[in-house]
Amino acid sequence: MDPLAALASLSCLAPLVVTFGYVIACAAFPFGNCRKCAGTGKRRSRFGRSLRWCRRCDGTGRRVRIGRRLYELLRAEHERGTR
Repeated sequence: MDPLAALASLSCLAPLVVTFGYVIACAAFPFGNCRKCAGTGKRRSRFGRSLRWCRRCDGTGRRVRIGRRLYELLRAEHERGTR
């Protein structure tokens, strides 16, 4: 096999492997750490003196992954279409 062809096939295969890995991660672990509070659930107030609950995650420190939201959207659309 030509080395250029091997390189081209690897460059096409790599994004598929990464995408498949992300799909598996979204199915196994639908929640990730909140980016705003870094998973603690607490944020400093505007002036840095007191701690408050993070508004983005409601103090849980977790958020739903984008891939999981997309999956739920497509699943709901499919259910609506096949009723």
